[in-house]
Amino acid sequence: MNTIKHQTTLIFITLFTLFTAPLLAQENDFTKEYLERLENSKTYLILVAETMPEDKYTFKATPESMSFAEHLMHIGWAMDWHSQSLMGGRKARDWNTDTELKVDNKSKTEMIATIAKTFDNTIAFISNFDTNKLKERLDYFGLDRTKRQILLLLADHITHHRAQMLVYMRLNGLKPPRYVLYQ
Repeated sequence: MNTIKHQTTLIFITLFTLFTAPLLAQENDFTKEYLERLENSKTYLILVAETMPEDKYTFKATPESMSFAEHLMHIGWAMDWHSQSLMGGRKARDWNTDTELKVDNKSKTEMIATIAKTFDNTIAFISNFDTNKLKERLDYFGLDRTKRQILLLLADHITHHRAQMLVYMRLNGLKPPRYVLYQ
């Protein structure tokens, strides 16, 4: 009888592993691919920020638009909020008092360093994120989204603001850096 119980347990473990291992591998693949994309996005955004002359960082396409610098720092704010606060549970920064991820009186060099550090923090957070939690659901501005979807929304958000920065460069007669694939 003990042998049958043992065999049943082994069969159950084998079947469980056969069905769950591919799912875990998919989550790990997603994280690995997402991190590759985020690293490429960091490289490209920093190249864009370095290419724009500092005296053009205050440029706005229209009076109500964000400036080039505000778009850059807003990307950092969004990365911090999506990863550390929304997904990680840390209290969100107070937009009115926290100046670390705002333009404030930062130079071009300081803003680029801040963005690089924020990308590094976000990459470290995602690298250590428990992939089992990617299926957890959150309220995202009234929408029910998984944490996996939150990461995808973050990537879209970075692209959205970077694209506006590229247009600002064109409006100032500058040629943006060549597009980098997969970011």
